[in-house]
Amino acid sequence: MTDRNDLPGGEKRGTMRPDDDGKYRWTYEMSLFKNPTIFILVWKIFFFIILGIFAFMVIVDIADWGGFDGERFLGSLKAMGWFLLGMTVLVGVSYLIYAAVMGGKYVVEFEMDDRGINHRQIPAQAEKAENIGKAAMAVGLATGKMSTVSAGMSAQRSEMYSEFARVRKVKAYPRRNLIKVNAGLFHNQVYVGREHFDFVESFIRSRCDL
Repeated sequence: MTDRNDLPGGEKRGTMRPDDDGKYRWTYEMSLFKNPTIFILVWKIFFFIILGIFAFMVIVDIADWGGFDGERFLGSLKAMGWFLLGMTVLVGVSYLIYAAVMGGKYVVEFEMDDRGINHRQIPAQAEKAENIGKAAMAVGLATGKMSTVSAGMSAQRSEMYSEFARVRKVKAYPRRNLIKVNAGLFHNQVYVGREHFDFVESFIRSRCDL
């Protein structure tokens, strides 16, 4: 982790103080090869898309055959398993390419006050992410794969703000330096180094109506 403005006035490491405007700011640099958080996020996006397609196919089959067919269901389940395996390999390879393009790092800036927290990818990386997302969308549209289009759209998002009053769930993962701040369909991922992790988690939880 690289902290930018969280230690003004020579404060000792392990403390965090707000800037003159009352906001806490820090920059986090994460290794894309050592921390699997983004890979897991992308994998989940594809998994739920495939799960939705599978559920739809099962419902159509039940309607066509006039009832549940256990043998056909097991066959579909097996096919889905192989499809998930292939998807995992594809996502893994794509993620490694993404990590290489990004120089092996994910660098984000955070700004937090009593009202909420903002997560912003640094401009140089945001531009790269946008280009990767556009390329993925083009491939998805050309091949008719809406899951690829969806992933491309997600890749282009380089900033997210979470208003604490709207947050309904906070989950902490200290080993990954990650705090998930979820408000409905918007899931913000807050990264913070170990020396400030407990403070930021407590700060967020104390201002959310959980």
